[in-house]
Amino acid sequence: MKALTQTEFQFPGQKSVYHGKVRDVYNINDDLMVMVATDRISAFDVVLPKGIPFKGQVLNQIAASFLDATADIVPNWKLATPDPMVTVGLKAEGFRVEMIIRGYLTGSAWREYKNGCRELCGVTLPDGMRENERFPEPIITPTTKADEGHDENISREEIIAQGIVSAEDYEVMERYTRALFQRGTEIAAKKGLILVDTKYEFGKRDGKVILIDEIHTPDSSRYFYADGYEEKFAKGEPQRQLSKEFVRQWLIDHNFMNRPGDVMPELTDAFVGSISDRYIELFEHIVGEPFVKEEASEDVAARIEKNITAWLSDHKA
Repeated sequence: MKALTQTEFQFPGQKSVYHGKVRDVYNINDDLMVMVATDRISAFDVVLPKGIPFKGQVLNQIAASFLDATADIVPNWKLATPDPMVTVGLKAEGFRVEMIIRGYLTGSAWREYKNGCRELCGVTLPDGMRENERFPEPIITPTTKADEGHDENISREEIIAQGIVSAEDYEVMERYTRALFQRGTEIAAKKGLILVDTKYEFGKRDGKVILIDEIHTPDSSRYFYADGYEEKFAKGEPQRQLSKEFVRQWLIDHNFMNRPGDVMPELTDAFVGSISDRYIELFEHIVGEPFVKEEASEDVAARIEKNITAWLSDHKA
């Protein structure tokens, strides 16, 4: 199975295309967005040199499942999934911040905490916490959304003071973030998982704040297995995770963190295959259903183009 690492489509009414780290987003008549989840994979703000077969399908189908499962509490952009690797939805003016919410002290937050940091994005952190410990209440630690390079931590107060988001809109985003995290936590618990942390992106359409992009995927979220969490935490052992963290850890073990002078290690076919297997495992745990591989009897890009074109033709205004 060949990985899909790039697309260059031309659809009727297409105004522009944005190639992100992982997704290619097509603007149709400034009204619809066609989001193609490619098989590209990124870590430390860099796209790795090889794609991961079925990764795009995994991410797109997880995100679609969670957008549907949260639509009753937060309005979102999704209209349809005309292909396993594609979501079509409403175009919105995206806010230039990502809403990161953390239920546990882990990852980059733990790395900063371990180095003495006791305030993150304007949120004061309690003393005496340990790695992977649950916060008394989930904390929101937003970042600025950078087109290139690293996203930067920023506080609620700075976002409002700098006029990046109005106080009124930020309050809505904050409320939605907490509601989504609560729902995601409840769904994860039914699957024997802990939703550790995640990020959400919002935009505005017709004066209304809506949820955009993906949610609760292993690229945007971190999950622990609930079984064994307490025991491992008590012993100070690493938690069993369902996330992209294993890719980051592999890169760290091979001396790559995208620092000046770092050299990207070679991704062997065996390692690429193992990543693909892990993503499929993530899907089956998170969604709770067997993953059905969309085997390509034709070129994957051609299949996607045909399915999108057919959907757009059927849904002309």
